[in-house]
Amino acid sequence: MASSLLFRQGLKQATKSRGIRQLATAATPHSPLTQISTLSNGLTVATETHPHAQTATVGVWIDAGSRAETDATNGTAHFLEHMAFKGTNRRTQHALELEVENLGAHLNAYTSREQTVYYAKSFKKDVGTTVDIISDILQNSKLESGAIERERDVILREQEEVDKQLEEVVFDHLHSVAFQGQPLGRTILGPKKNILSIKRDDLDTYIKTNYTADRMVLVGAGGIEHEELVKLAEKHFSSLPVSKNPLPLGGVANKKKPEFRGIEVRARDDTMSTANIAIAVEGVSWRSPDYFPMLVLQSIFGNWDRSLGANHLLSSKLSYFIAKNNLANSFMHFSTSYSDTGLWGAYMVTENLTNLDDLVHFTLKEWTRMSIAPTTIEVERAKSQLKASLLLGLDGTTAIAEDIGRQLVTTGRRFSPRQIEMAINAVTPEEIQRVAQKYLWDKDFALAAVGRTEGILDYQRIRADLSSMTF
Repeated sequence: MASSLLFRQGLKQATKSRGIRQLATAATPHSPLTQISTLSNGLTVATETHPHAQTATVGVWIDAGSRAETDATNGTAHFLEHMAFKGTNRRTQHALELEVENLGAHLNAYTSREQTVYYAKSFKKDVGTTVDIISDILQNSKLESGAIERERDVILREQEEVDKQLEEVVFDHLHSVAFQGQPLGRTILGPKKNILSIKRDDLDTYIKTNYTADRMVLVGAGGIEHEELVKLAEKHFSSLPVSKNPLPLGGVANKKKPEFRGIEVRARDDTMSTANIAIAVEGVSWRSPDYFPMLVLQSIFGNWDRSLGANHLLSSKLSYFIAKNNLANSFMHFSTSYSDTGLWGAYMVTENLTNLDDLVHFTLKEWTRMSIAPTTIEVERAKSQLKASLLLGLDGTTAIAEDIGRQLVTTGRRFSPRQIEMAINAVTPEEIQRVAQKYLWDKDFALAAVGRTEGILDYQRIRADLSSMTF
């Protein structure tokens, strides 16, 4: 979930200086260097400098999200993200908004299950000011009771809007059953009763527990030099506290790995015109050696939407079959990773309510085919599409900063675009067959469905499709 203020407008070398550990990831002729330093308090500073860029994105990626909450405080991380823009000890809300507007900058924030992010894009001459603003809202938010009460209504309205987005609803349900009774199973916004009851003490406790230097990465991308950002970090973030039990970036803070559960939930609503279905098996973590093979496996099946009009010309066998037989309006495959687990599966939307069993059956049959006979042609096609998706997405300083921050927080290192390309190129049909057998073949799955769900067969019947070679 996101809040924003939008105004107009690998080789590693280690040295030590001023108590700072400095690292540099290997650069190639086609990619700028990603430089990484660590302050004495554990804060990581990372930059990718583009000398000719006139703008820069700077931000703080925090290794804490809704997963760091309890049942009683679920929603605190997202609530706190909203409160960050409501004024600090140095800046009123109006002064903050005016200052950002005068800079012509873009200040934004979002919360996920495992991360909270605050970032700003500005002209490179204003980087010092934007770092000051971000450090101020992170460390000095006033969290006034009046502002907290006003923000409850804002978040409740946001929750109402999210509840209208069926994809969001289905994926929240999917997490709730796949990780039932566990932190990853909770929603990011939290239940309504929590939104109405969260107090200043809850917000303050969350900050003291999770906003620590060793769990943060200060990232800069674009028109900014590494030494400049390190000096700004020392000036504005040196007083950040350190965790009682600090972990290296990418380490797993939760000692107990979540248990994936083969459970289903169906929210039938006969007033709707579609069935919205998500099916997932347990996937891989960010650090898993199977991370890239599972992404390629996802890309083999890919996404399809009948509004594209491609129909029989599509290269994916599943896309071709579903289009030809009008089994769905759209589908997309996903590989969602967390620090120690993940979800891999498909989300499908269809108005063909009399053939839901065929839609699910033939989707899962394609999954099982990967355990038996993936072809070289479809693997190579998927690799090309995946590289295009990942590498062409690194367009602009904000996208680059997001890539650096996410990778460092989740894995403790940053794969350069060239390293990502090499990792994908290394995936073979044999690797696809291996991971399909490991993660898909004869595995329990989680299912979440909303809408006209009456045509979906029972769990055990669907489960049989993951271990049958009969089409």
